[in-house]
Amino acid sequence: MTKSELVAAVAEAREDLTRKHAELVVNTIFDSMKEALQGGDRIEIRGFGSFQVRERASRMGRNPKTGEAVAIAEKRVPFFKVGKELRERVNGGVDPEGS
Repeated sequence: MTKSELVAAVAEAREDLTRKHAELVVNTIFDSMKEALQGGDRIEIRGFGSFQVRERASRMGRNPKTGEAVAIAEKRVPFFKVGKELRERVNGGVDPEGS
């Protein structure tokens, strides 16, 4: 699903919400999530999963083309951990909502 498909789904789910307003809602949610992760906060969405920032230490890597050793700087990367309910639904388990 792309972002535009998500916006369309939100607009279809609510008759009183125009596509423009649905796009504003989706963008606001994503912007809030980005700001939280930038600030080092953890985001938890029950039944879906959690997002957090993990620190990766500096290390030595290799250029795959030349085989030359390359220093890779430390960095922060976003990490997603799937929630139990979503994992079960994706794997064909029992639907907790019974639908």
